[in-house]
Amino acid sequence: MDANLQDKPIRTMEDFSEFVGLSRPTVSKYFNDPSSVRRKTRDLIEAALKQSGFRPNMFAVNLNRRRSNIIGIIIPNSTDPFYMALTRRVELIANASGFLAFVLSSDGNAAMEARAIETLKSMNVAGAIIAPLGVQSQQETLLAMAASIPLIFVDSPLDDVSPFVGTNNRQSFQLIVDYLCRSGEPPCYLGMPPVNTNAGTRQAAYTEAMVQLRMEPIILPIAQPASWDFEKFGYEETLRILEAGGFPTATVLCANDRVAFGAIAAAYQSGIKVGHGAGCTLRIAGHDDHPLSRYACPPITTVAQSYNDIGRIAMELLLRKLGEDGSGIVLGVDEQVLLNGEIILRESA
Repeated sequence: MDANLQDKPIRTMEDFSEFVGLSRPTVSKYFNDPSSVRRKTRDLIEAALKQSGFRPNMFAVNLNRRRSNIIGIIIPNSTDPFYMALTRRVELIANASGFLAFVLSSDGNAAMEARAIETLKSMNVAGAIIAPLGVQSQQETLLAMAASIPLIFVDSPLDDVSPFVGTNNRQSFQLIVDYLCRSGEPPCYLGMPPVNTNAGTRQAAYTEAMVQLRMEPIILPIAQPASWDFEKFGYEETLRILEAGGFPTATVLCANDRVAFGAIAAAYQSGIKVGHGAGCTLRIAGHDDHPLSRYACPPITTVAQSYNDIGRIAMELLLRKLGEDGSGIVLGVDEQVLLNGEIILRESA
């Protein structure tokens, strides 16, 4: 290292190359893959990094690669605890595998989802894990993107054939419907806004489970706002139903726990005690085992879906498609993995 250069500002790769006394291609080779340069060269560069405090613009570095080390993630709602936990799991595995995870939210908006897709394409990401908006999603754009880089879809599938990891709604609703029918009045169904394919899939799963038990499905007519504010939706729909004379049965199965939060709050405001104990007149159950469902009042009976397993398996599939699973072989992994749910019994039903 040239002592005369120590006081010179180091802002670019060229500045750093001059500072360390190596060629620009050698320095670039190190930042692309530290193991690709000799140990003596690597030690020299790392000592210079500590001395100079220089940090390269890794996004610019990645743009010059044939394949970057960035994993893109697109979720529909960055404030939802399920997506927060799922993203955290993916980030941890990506980092441990030598990748940078870059997270974008579509905020339940198709235009924002399209912009997020274009952003990932412009960043030359190695691959991506995407929770699509479903019926509002950029299906053709995503299919075209999947032809050039590996994509794994989570939570709600893009179609019937693209790689996907999520909950087996048919199995999970069979569990909760069977329990509710055995332990009290059969449930009516309070759905969710049609923001992704889960809305239709879960309603169909409830109907199928009721028919298998030789029960009449009761699907409550609901408003159809394209909103992710599920708690408000559940609250307002429940208030409307109660003011119109009440639910047709003493048991309500909600499409997810966030809808159940709103339903329980509306019941409380209306003076109705929710639960299966003495003095309770209404049971309310949910789905997903939202991180706060155990702290609701009363705690919500639900079906747990494992965001840890969804994130882990999605990353395993993505790394296999990238040839980063230790084999060095790029695999054409086109799997749809459906994980079984586990019933969680609490006081609400």
